[in-house]
Amino acid sequence: MPEGHTLHRLARLHKRRYAGAPVGVSSPQGRFAAEASRLDGQVFVGAQAYGKHLFHDYGPHGIVHIHLGLYGTFGESPLPAPEPVGQVRLRLAGRTHWTDLRGPTRCELLSPDQADAIKARLGPDPLRRDAKPERAWERVSRSKTSIAALLMDQAVLAGVGNVYRAEVLFRHGVAPLTPGRALDRALWDDMWADLVTLMRDGVRVGRIDTVRPEHLPEAMGRAARVDRHGGEVYVYRRAGEPCLVCGTPVANSELVGRNLYWCPTCQN
Repeated sequence: MPEGHTLHRLARLHKRRYAGAPVGVSSPQGRFAAEASRLDGQVFVGAQAYGKHLFHDYGPHGIVHIHLGLYGTFGESPLPAPEPVGQVRLRLAGRTHWTDLRGPTRCELLSPDQADAIKARLGPDPLRRDAKPERAWERVSRSKTSIAALLMDQAVLAGVGNVYRAEVLFRHGVAPLTPGRALDRALWDDMWADLVTLMRDGVRVGRIDTVRPEHLPEAMGRAARVDRHGGEVYVYRRAGEPCLVCGTPVANSELVGRNLYWCPTCQN
């Protein structure tokens, strides 16, 4: 599932390409056809992301809420737009580009109040300037739940997924099963600040890099990571491989239905 930085990149891209002008809106697949007909030819006011949710704003005509889930993808290209291929839920066509959406978990037309209700259910997003990290700390500091599970709970913290979860815990030496209430405030503040920095870097470059300069391939004389997720990381999807810091094999288990990665030595 795409993490928050991907949705913020998409929001910036769609705002840059479509905002302030009428757009063509269609649903070649047909599952969004009635809503698309109401929006076709209307002005695309703007786009914003909140956690793993994307919102396309059409002013008085409503807001399109998109959640990509595990399988949703966007395709983007300059005009002219080709004939749709596959199950295209939503197609946008602007002055210079077109965008196709396939396979989302959610693609729905909402009122502003309905969109606000979704945002209200989410925790603070480290990539938003209006984020209030105190809200997340209030939940974390009272919870017996492991910090690894809390970081993935979108009601606690919005936008963090499995990669950022594993990496921020490693970077701060936190054992993943540590109860939230066992963290002190200074450590949480450091983790929040680190997430802000890492995720902003992800928005900028389009991939997740979490390794410090002294552990990069060129600094250590090792081969670069080869993985479909891209980026240089410490523990994510490195089960059984030596920790880049201490050499201990990276551990792996399942927690709340998701793979969890950590170093038993550095995160003890």
